[in-house]
Amino acid sequence: MYSIYLVEDEEHLRGVLGAYLEKEGWQVRSFPDGTSARDAISERPDLWVLDIMIPGVDGFQLMREIKADQPNQPVIFISARDADIDRIIGLELGSDDYIAKPFLPRELVIRCRKLLERVYAGQKGNSLPAASSERRVKLMLASYTIDEPARTVTDSEGATLDLTSKEFELLLYFVQHQGLVLEREQVLRAVWGMDYFGTDRVVDDLVRRVRRKLPELRLETVYGYGYRMVKA
Repeated sequence: MYSIYLVEDEEHLRGVLGAYLEKEGWQVRSFPDGTSARDAISERPDLWVLDIMIPGVDGFQLMREIKADQPNQPVIFISARDADIDRIIGLELGSDDYIAKPFLPRELVIRCRKLLERVYAGQKGNSLPAASSERRVKLMLASYTIDEPARTVTDSEGATLDLTSKEFELLLYFVQHQGLVLEREQVLRAVWGMDYFGTDRVVDDLVRRVRRKLPELRLETVYGYGYRMVKA
């Protein structure tokens, strides 16, 4: 059973969203403010759903502290301000998805389900062929070792690199398609999902972050089109 922590200061909306999420069979714990949610960071639920504008510790600060505790912790942001700056800041901080108010509760359920499936495939009862899992325990790329089931990347000295969930998914997608030129739209659909609404320039932002953290990657820009991971 997945555990979801919901942080929302609007009491009625918090109750409605919590009820919808619980109908999916998920264990939901709700918080009315960032301060109370901060005390639960160490519990590491499977997914956080955060409103940005909340009393006490705001969503952005809460995100920083969640990611400091667990860089790969999946997070979905909610905001009443449908502004690009919120979306960009959220992505920079490591959010996995963003949804603007008003929205239908069912939309949040769908986004949560897809994110949980992507992040925890093969775990918590999700099916993944054992042979496939064994074959792909570790992938080598340049001087990096990618442990797919553990969702970690280590360098040549064995140090674990601090990648967010989205950064890891982007890296894995490029690794799985080495040598192919990928359009931004392809990458957007693969990493953010079909339900993502926003500019494909978020791909460029994420690529820059991955390049900065893994400077030995041979990830080429195909101007006016997209990107290509050069085969090792």
